[in-house]
Parts: sequence; C-alpha cells; structure tokens
Amino acid sequence: MKIASRCAASARKPSSPKSLSVLLLAVIGALYAAASASATPLLGPDLASFTVLGAETVTNVPTSTIVGNVGVSPGDALPGFNWVSGTATADGQVTGGLVHSNTALAASAQAQLTTARLNLDSLGTGTTLTLADLVGLTLFPGVYTVHAGTTNLSGALTLDGQSNANAAWVFQMDADLITSSGSSVNVINTGAGAGVYWNVRSSATIGTTTAFMGNILALTSIWMDTKATDLCGRALADTGEVTLIQNSLSGVCSGELAGSNGLSGGLEVTGTEVTFLPYAPVGGTVPEPTTLALLGLGLAGLGIARRRRG
Repeated sequence: MKIASRCAASARKPSSPKSLSVLLLAVIGALYAAASASATPLLGPDLASFTVLGAETVTNVPTSTIVGNVGVSPGDALPGFNWVSGTATADGQVTGGLVHSNTALAASAQAQLTTARLNLDSLGTGTTLTLADLVGLTLFPGVYTVHAGTTNLSGALTLDGQSNANAAWVFQMDADLITSSGSSVNVINTGAGAGVYWNVRSSATIGTTTAFMGNILALTSIWMDTKATDLCGRALADTGEVTLIQNSLSGVCSGELAGSNGLSGGLEVTGTEVTFLPYAPVGGTVPEPTTLALLGLGLAGLGIARRRRG
C-alpha cells in the first residue's frame, strides 16, 4: 500500500525547474528557427538570375559579354542580341544564361526588382556624405546617402569590408548615379557573402572604361558607356531601358569575391524588415544565424542546469 502511494505521489510530482527551463529554451529555439527560416535575400531568386534587366528595351552595341540572364519586360525588344519575341533565346554574347524577351521569368524578376528597391528605401538615409563625388574615399559597410552632382565618381572608390565576409554597402542616390571615364570601385577585405547596392532614384550613367562593381537598381534607365565593366554585379532598370556599348558584366565574381552571387549578399528581408547579416570572418566557417541562435540557447540551457545542480 505504501509503495502504491509513493508511485502515485511520484506521478503527480511537478516538473523540476531545470526541466522547465530546458523545455522553454527548446520551444524558444524552435520558434526562432521558424521565424529565421522566413528570411530571404534582398534580391529575389528570379531577379538574382539576371545580370542585365530592363523594362522598355535592352539595347546592345556588339560585342558585349555578359555572364547570367539578360532580359526585358514588359517590353520585348533587345536590339543587338539574337532573340525571338516572348521567348528565352541563346546568344553568343551571353553565357551562363539566356536572352529573355518578355518571358514569365523576366516579368517575375521585374516585380522582384520593384520590391528590392522599396526594401532598400526602408533602410533610410544612413550617413549622408558631404560631397557628391566619392573619389578617394574608403568606406566601411553601412548605408550612405549620396547627393546629385555632375559626377558621383571621378576616380577610385574603395569599399573596405574590415574582414567581414558578410559586409554590405547601400548607396541611397538622391537622383542620378554618374561616373566619369576611367573611374573605379574596389571592394576589399570581404568575401562571398558581401553585398553592394546602388539604389538609384533616377537613372545611372557608367562612364567609358569605368571598372564598376555592385548591383545598380535604377528607377528609370541605365547607360553603360563604351567598354565600361561591372564584373561583380548587375544592371537592373525598373521602368526604363538598359543600353550597353561593348561592355562586360558578370553576376559571377572572381578573386577574393569568388563564390559571391554578384555581390547580392549581406542583407536579408523578413516580412518588410531589412537587416544586415551577422559578422562572419573572412576565410572562416560561421553557422547560419538560425544555427547560432539555437547553439546559444542550448549553451544557456546548460548553464542554467549547472547552476541549479550547484
């Protein structure tokens, strides 16, 4: 009879504080993992597949070389390329992708471009730079507002990631983006997770032989002058045209940025909130944010359990 009473009492015994703490941490971890799983890159997957995208036309003065998709929508004209209206067509100037004339993929990419621009707008002004010309500056990751000027780059600009493989730069252009001939953008001390975004509230003109880098998201149009390059980024025009003149563009980067998807990292979107990715050392292996959170919660649980044992 006593044994039965003890068993019944044991069955009614409430869970220990330690068990409740560990259970609570596990629940929080699961909820955090579910929330983090909804985060997406700033550039949607369809948009990220395009290296050049226009709305009205994409005009090319051959021969340009482009790595990644080239497309136009809702327009369907791509002078200078081999194309058939309403189709995705192979073209000798394009590798790693096709020429899209108002295809479903190009239309989806255009919708994602509008969303990406609005998401960049939501980051606000950040640091407002005094001069419109970025020549000679070394800028660390962050958000920068750049005023309109006769040129926004008359020489070299250096973007220093400070050994963060997830470094991200956002340039909020008041109006146009204009570079002078022979200017350059250099991205250093970062890695494959980095991102560079030029949020252009009007149109962009990339001057002759400029060695540009990053993703140009222009409200209206983009003109790439003769032999200008963007070998780690994209030219994406939301409502206007893209004009190419013997240019080289690539969404596949090389050197210390090898593996980068056209500098489209560094930011993620959850719902309508845009956040910078956590620090990741260049050359190191860092778990995904969700994994880090779960690891931290697990360590916290161990700490609570040890304190209660003590």
